Amino acid sequence: MTEIWSATTGRHDAPHVTLIHGSLDRSAGLLKLSRRLDDRYCVTRYDRRGYGRSIPSDGPFGIDQHVADLHAVLTAPVERRRPRVLVGHSYGGRRPLALAQRAPELVDGVVTYETPLSWLEWWPGDSAGANAVTLRRDPALAAERFMRRLIGDERWERLPASTRDARCREGPAMVGELLDLRARPAWHGAEIEVPVMAIYGELGQPHHRRAAEAIASEIPTAEVCMLPGGRHPGPNTHPDQVAVLIHEFVEHRVRPTTPA
Repeated sequence: MTEIWSATTGRHDAPHVTLIHGSLDRSAGLLKLSRRLDDRYCVTRYDRRGYGRSIPSDGPFGIDQHVADLHAVLTAPVERRRPRVLVGHSYGGRRPLALAQRAPELVDGVVTYETPLSWLEWWPGDSAGANAVTLRRDPALAAERFMRRLIGDERWERLPASTRDARCREGPAMVGELLDLRARPAWHGAEIEVPVMAIYGELGQPHHRRAAEAIASEIPTAEVCMLPGGRHPGPNTHPDQVAVLIHEFVEHRVRPTTPA
């Protein structure tokens, strides 16, 4: 049985922001962003199943399990407070949208950053995730290739051996969730009623911008926002700017629509 590791910091009397990391990352990757939100909000971050301190896990790694994990994280560490905003980076943006549809009473707003829509016909077949899936019979190699694609060969080689080994051990989680992502949509925009902000990086790949625009076109309450100078790791590399966008979203789009 997987035990999900989580940490809650910041103001416990304030709106609750939950940060959800992407594939082959972990909650520590969002620590800088968390620290820039702590002075205004109650902030929870957690290691998704199969990653970081939530290992070991033999799966499954489908959307149903990930949504159940997020549900448990939201209801366990802190009592219900309003507003409650979920922030998902990359693959981590899939589950808050799904939860907003399935359990709207738990969600008051969703922020996504370059969340992939791999099940759509136009999604490129040579993306980092698509290439990793072709190596699904060797999850460790798939994880290594994925990381090399994201950070480059030179940086990968400079990582400590223990870090490279940890990422390779997370290969089954990555392959499992990417396969599930390609198989089916996790949410239906017409059934999501909370405010949504879909962010893309100014310097990111065109398909990520198109995905943000597609989210906004499918979800009636969604808007698109661009992170100046950002690439795919935007929440990790530009925490100050992303924190400002989250704050503006909470104060101007979520608070006015949330019952007192």
